[in-house]
Amino acid sequence: MKSAYEYALEFKKRHPMTVAWRLRQNAAVVDNHVNPDEKVLYAFAAQKNNSQFNIWGTAVVAITDKRILIGRKRVVVGYFLNSITPDMFNDLKVTGGIIWGKIYIDTVKEFIALSNISKDALDEIETHISGYMMEEKKKYGITQKK
Repeated sequence: MKSAYEYALEFKKRHPMTVAWRLRQNAAVVDNHVNPDEKVLYAFAAQKNNSQFNIWGTAVVAITDKRILIGRKRVVVGYFLNSITPDMFNDLKVTGGIIWGKIYIDTVKEFIALSNISKDALDEIETHISGYMMEEKKKYGITQKK
């Protein structure tokens, strides 16, 4: 079973234009919070903010078989962790620019912006998040109303 760090490192190698620092430390936050009965399926790195100029908020985003985890290690002491379960997920928005793109995850309680992602990686990320959430929402009995 691969760790979030291994997935994030592979992602960074495939998409080197993504702005990301301290992958090992940020992924360790996620790996520490993955439950024993949980498995990491995919992970990527991004800046957890909405600004292309703020490059100091790197986060590792991991999709597990139960939820989405977003981990950021603080430079000195502590860390931040967001956990998004399928019942809290509302919507996903993808925007692409010339070099970088952004992913917006809308949940019931907050709006999460992930920026400075290589434009080439946006399709891959959208496919993983959307595919996972659609399958998991079926398990919860949550369907799209028409």
